[in-house]
Amino acid sequence: MLAALATGTSRLTGFLQSEDCRNTLQAIEALGALVESAPEFVQVTSRPWECPTHPLDLGNSGTSLRLLAGLLAARPWTTELTGDASLRSRPMRRIQEPLELMGARVELAGPDGCAPMRITGGALRGIEYALPVASAQVKSCILLAALFAEGETVIAEPLPTRDHTERLLQAWGITVRADGQRITLRGYGPHGPDLEARDWTVPGDFSSAAFWLVAAAVLGTSVTVENTGLNPRRTALLGVLKRMGADLTVSVKESDSALEPSGTITVHRADLRGAEIGGAEIPNLIDELPIAAVAGAAAKGTTVIRDARELRFKESDRISAMVANLRALGISADEREDGLIVRGGSTVRGNVELDCRGDHRIAMALAILALRAAAPVGLHGIAGVNTSYPEFWKHLISLGAHVAFDNRH
Repeated sequence: MLAALATGTSRLTGFLQSEDCRNTLQAIEALGALVESAPEFVQVTSRPWECPTHPLDLGNSGTSLRLLAGLLAARPWTTELTGDASLRSRPMRRIQEPLELMGARVELAGPDGCAPMRITGGALRGIEYALPVASAQVKSCILLAALFAEGETVIAEPLPTRDHTERLLQAWGITVRADGQRITLRGYGPHGPDLEARDWTVPGDFSSAAFWLVAAAVLGTSVTVENTGLNPRRTALLGVLKRMGADLTVSVKESDSALEPSGTITVHRADLRGAEIGGAEIPNLIDELPIAAVAGAAAKGTTVIRDARELRFKESDRISAMVANLRALGISADEREDGLIVRGGSTVRGNVELDCRGDHRIAMALAILALRAAAPVGLHGIAGVNTSYPEFWKHLISLGAHVAFDNRH
């Protein structure tokens, strides 16, 4: 998105060709950017943004919708943002409030404060805003809008969240100050910052690597994942797995120019034990909680996940989805309002049919746990996997799993 604002052509190497990312490219093309795609990179050439002639469909990507909303909040026109049924069920009032305080007008046409969203840009002003929930997406939306605001914007987080946006802005020469859990950015006014195009290398996605790290623990084998992003605000799962008894080796790649730290993670065979997961680690673990629940199912003892009510507002209600499917697999699990309890050590039941509810992370997590079953497990509602990890099934098969697809499901 920022490359579409920068003067010239930026090359992004390591670009993930997933549905979410492709939908984002289509959105910036509709706004005027030129995009050239190749298997290993994309090139984005900026042109002056223009009002799109149709609603921007972000598919399943809540991140894309919320971040793009921040950039559109200063545009002197009305833009409609929408997505699939799952995206249109997720709460958007959390970005409506700060953007309207800054001077934009945001209409939510869906029920209960959900998309479709219509944004009419305005002359933005800096604000001081306390996030009601710890959300990197909401924080990033405000920061991107703040680039085009007059004055200073200060965001107070209840807990530290992922800082990819802050790192990216700083690498582009924009001053973002962090003082504890307060983030400050001074805006550049309606014109916005003068960004120069540059090349970027994107490390592998830790959230995708997480499935293989847990698979190693679940199967009692060793797995090495290379070129994985190791941003400390993203890797809380490593601390959880260590508490559960996993034998982990992490090697950070030395590079002064890296936007994000990256490196290699190896998980060695070890018996897992249950653990408590909650508190300040949750915002930097939120996407990995379904696979953490799978680790709990494979562990001895009880795993408790708490302080994670945000799971109910993802692509599905992930608390309900995980508990229902764990029980179907013969694992003792209970729902709590803000999390779940998993009692591990049971044999994983086969010859069952599971409903993944169209949620990519639920589908991949359950596929990993199904590797322990003595008989086949049917997974329904798996199409969402393509939104974040289109090669997941190919990689699962390459590691020795037997996967058969039924196009009726």
